[in-house]
Amino acid sequence: MISLNFRADHQQKQALSPRFQQAVRLLQMSSMDFAASVRDVLGKNPFLEVEEGDGETDDGDLGTAAEPATGASTAPSDGDERSSDASTPAEGFDGDNDNDRDLWRADGVSSSQHADDSDGSAMNLMAVETSLNTHLHGQLDLLPLTPRELLLARAIVESLDDDGYLRTPLAELTELESLSPPVTLSDMQRALQRVQSLDPCGVAACSVSECLLLQLPTIECPQTRGLAERIVGQHLAALAARDIHGLARSLGESPVRVQAVCDRIRRLDPRPGWRFGTARVAYVVPDVLVRKVRGVWSVQLNPATIPRVRLNQVYAELFKRHRTADDGELAGHLQEARWTVRNVEQRFSTILDVAEAIVKRQQHFLDFGSMAMKPLGLREIAEEVGVHESTVSRVTNNKYMSTPCGVFELKHFFSRAMVTANGSACSGTAIRGLVKDMIDAEAHAAPLSDAEITRQLAQQGLVVARRTVTKYRQLLHIDAVDRRRRHA
Repeated sequence: MISLNFRADHQQKQALSPRFQQAVRLLQMSSMDFAASVRDVLGKNPFLEVEEGDGETDDGDLGTAAEPATGASTAPSDGDERSSDASTPAEGFDGDNDNDRDLWRADGVSSSQHADDSDGSAMNLMAVETSLNTHLHGQLDLLPLTPRELLLARAIVESLDDDGYLRTPLAELTELESLSPPVTLSDMQRALQRVQSLDPCGVAACSVSECLLLQLPTIECPQTRGLAERIVGQHLAALAARDIHGLARSLGESPVRVQAVCDRIRRLDPRPGWRFGTARVAYVVPDVLVRKVRGVWSVQLNPATIPRVRLNQVYAELFKRHRTADDGELAGHLQEARWTVRNVEQRFSTILDVAEAIVKRQQHFLDFGSMAMKPLGLREIAEEVGVHESTVSRVTNNKYMSTPCGVFELKHFFSRAMVTANGSACSGTAIRGLVKDMIDAEAHAAPLSDAEITRQLAQQGLVVARRTVTKYRQLLHIDAVDRRRRHA
């Protein structure tokens, strides 16, 4: 017989507090995502405000201001914050009205400054992007078309992709429009020809070959245009492979003439839709600036990435004086404001400590380039900074360092040690730089294969597998030996 028993067990397990979860989430964000997150909180939280300043900070200044505390990482607990917020004066309430009036007047000056510093006028001056569909619809409105012809042409325009191509078969488009008389395939073909005659040239093509053929009438020379039509219509694969000698043999023309025509074809636009509407560009903003001052490498935070946010002391003081039991939502906003300010401080303090530890170990890279990169692991930096390896991994994710050698992600300075023939350690970044130098110094008529690069590395005491050399070459965005030979 089944019996039901109740038993109480005690277990100990670790759980992340909401404050710690928020700190971890903010730490692994990029600088732009973190700034957007802070701006979002700034717009919703009445206890946060933008700190006024000239935009320049010292090495130790994080550009934030908070209430006096013992440290950024030793914030009071939730219960302490509630008790401090709940402390209201028991007497002298009438005298506090004058103090409140002074506080409001003092804050009124900064509020007017915030209103005057609004950048809404600058945003109004920005040009509005024109999409490809809008551009084509505007041209169709100027053509003397019947309502039926205009409807069919608009149907084709709405079926174009971002590249400006018509990927949908015309037979399917005829079924979309229920007109009387019914739409035929010849009607859609005539509408397609009207759209293809619009600007930009080559739009509404069904393939790359058709797109280029639509643009060939822009070539003024009849001989060049005729040869280009033969190349695009019959030898497009050879054109993509840059096989000039093979094209010359197939067309019966000289390689010099074929090369000139191919160069003219490459000046055409295979994606005419890209001219309208700009894709979102992911800009890289360095979080850390590294410069050599009087022979010593110095590390400082980039002031442009630090949100200058602080706690509004006027609102916080007024809330403390007049808090009631029904002000739970405002208490939550005040707690969130304190967390935000301290998370900003803690984030950039950790980034600065990790960057200083990296620069301390990779000074030879900054002095001599990638060939002098030392092997470096997350544990080594974690022990120096006094944090966990996972924290270092989050700090180095999507964080960038600006150096005289260029802008690098912090993860670029970490690589596992590879043992050489003499027993010394060498980083993968140094070997990657050596592979790049070998390819740059190769003869154009006889480029080096991955196997030959592997043999040359072995002669220098670096035992590397051929697939590793291939991976490094692909990371450097260098073509294979066959393509480099054809280019030569």
